[in-house]
Amino acid sequence: MYRKAMEDLLEWQVSDERKPMVLKGARQVGKTWLMKELGRKYYQNYVYFNFDEEDELKSIFANTKDPQRIIRLLSMADNATIIPGKTLIILDEVQECPEALNSLKYFYEKANEYHVIAAGSLLGTLLAQPKSYPVGMVNLLHIAPLTFDEFLAAVDPGLYDYYEDISPGQQIEELFHKRLLEMYNFYLIIGGMPECVASWLKYHDPVRINRIQQELLEVYENDFSKHNGKVNSGRILMVFRSIATQLAKSNEKFMYGAVREGGRARDFEEAIEWLVSAGMLNRLYNVTKPEHPLSAFDKLDQFKLFVFDTGLLKQMAGIDNQAILLKADYQFKGPLTENYLLQQLKGQFQQEPRYFAAARSEIDFILQHGMDIIPIEAKGGADKSAPSFKRYITERKPKLAIRFSTKGYRQDGAFVNIPLYLASKLKDLID
Repeated sequence: MYRKAMEDLLEWQVSDERKPMVLKGARQVGKTWLMKELGRKYYQNYVYFNFDEEDELKSIFANTKDPQRIIRLLSMADNATIIPGKTLIILDEVQECPEALNSLKYFYEKANEYHVIAAGSLLGTLLAQPKSYPVGMVNLLHIAPLTFDEFLAAVDPGLYDYYEDISPGQQIEELFHKRLLEMYNFYLIIGGMPECVASWLKYHDPVRINRIQQELLEVYENDFSKHNGKVNSGRILMVFRSIATQLAKSNEKFMYGAVREGGRARDFEEAIEWLVSAGMLNRLYNVTKPEHPLSAFDKLDQFKLFVFDTGLLKQMAGIDNQAILLKADYQFKGPLTENYLLQQLKGQFQQEPRYFAAARSEIDFILQHGMDIIPIEAKGGADKSAPSFKRYITERKPKLAIRFSTKGYRQDGAFVNIPLYLASKLKDLID
């Protein structure tokens, strides 16, 4: 599968400022595959160590901090020659061995000629605590499920070639518009989890996809129950299970009382922080003003939470695939569309997306692109009615205002309608 993260890893490989690399992201998003594919294709060889499967490996890092000795011991453990710059050293499930995570500091300081990459499920929860890893001594890369363009490259390479060549303002032929909308609907059903995409490529069976998604959700919930840190695992589970209900209510912000009657921020804020750090949820802050710099106007107590993969949200909400394929106006279409858009927009811009909810209006997304502030309206269909969005444009006169919908490209002054399937290449279209 084509993964854009591979381009980042190839830049890391040749960088003069290279440090040991740490991949973070939820379980099953493709971190292990990426590391092995990098080693297989772009190095002379790679050595792979999994701290969850090989418990005895932990003793190597527990007994020494000398990277040269660690290299010798790893070479013997794998019966392989480790050559600086030629061999990729992969440390997987590194959260199971804090000493190995900490050793990355010594590789950077004393043996940076070796190329070391590490990853692990729930690693983000450790990285959120600076004392748990060597701050400033590693490069970090977030790995998420496949975005729509990565999904399209996997399931329809020919259509992806057309998609890649779409330029700003281009009128997309009706034939290709319909095909891309069909792929968009498939993406809502299948999502971007690599196992789901691989299953679709092999079997084209939506029943299998539903089963895999349900199994993945059960794996994640089991992870919560096994969590033995300071955060209450029961509260983590309650927050996670409440997301579909929260989004269905179209609240202006996350409601603690919807998790548990009488719930307060102090009851669940640590659980939320854990889920966001683990990569399971994406958080969208409200801003007091849609102005530059956006982060200065965050309302830290007002935010929305979305699931990190739209296919999994579809499964959590119990949406029947036919509702999506038949383009019915099902109750959850709006939240599913917003979840999809956030998943595509995250990581494209230096500042994370926000939203704007005030007394008279709510704007689904607010983007900062350079000095420009861009309002975005999310429409799951072709419906044009958006009084809040129109009022925002009239009052604030942004240089650019975007509506994502199922309609084709259209521009009228500052207003631009962009098809939903182009969300993952928005930055390229407006640069």
